[in-house]
Amino acid sequence: MSIQLTTDQVWHEIEQNLFAVLGMVTSTGEARTAGIVYVVDEGRFYIGTDKASWKAKYIVANPHVSLTIPIAKSIPFMPWIRIPSATISLSGLAHVLELGEVKADVFKKLYHDVVKDEKAMAESCVIEVIPEKDFVTYGVGIPLMQMRFPNKARGRVAVVSK
Repeated sequence: MSIQLTTDQVWHEIEQNLFAVLGMVTSTGEARTAGIVYVVDEGRFYIGTDKASWKAKYIVANPHVSLTIPIAKSIPFMPWIRIPSATISLSGLAHVLELGEVKADVFKKLYHDVVKDEKAMAESCVIEVIPEKDFVTYGVGIPLMQMRFPNKARGRVAVVSK
């Protein structure tokens, strides 16, 4: 039996993290992944990138993506014991947005007023990922010792936009 998670619990975990692996498909149908930093706003993920990046090009060619968010696990006072990360995975549709299309508060969360270089900003864009269907989890919301049992560690919950 898998864990009984709620959508709110999964969103809470997502919002506590900032790193994910973005899965894309190239224009020639090859799978690619890239590590990204994200922010969440109203049930959508936002990723800052360069307009010339492969991420942006691949998404323009094929908007179907996946995200996997690893959640580090450890035993307090025993960091030498290695524990696999918990994960949250999802599929979604992605869109490449011009910076002017992004809400001001999302833009501020992404760039933290750090980037002042107008040329760099002119070459930047934002990828918006809208999750679809279900979150698929492993090791989320359970004690570490339960992660040893796949039937207890797996979870699935519907994506419900916030």
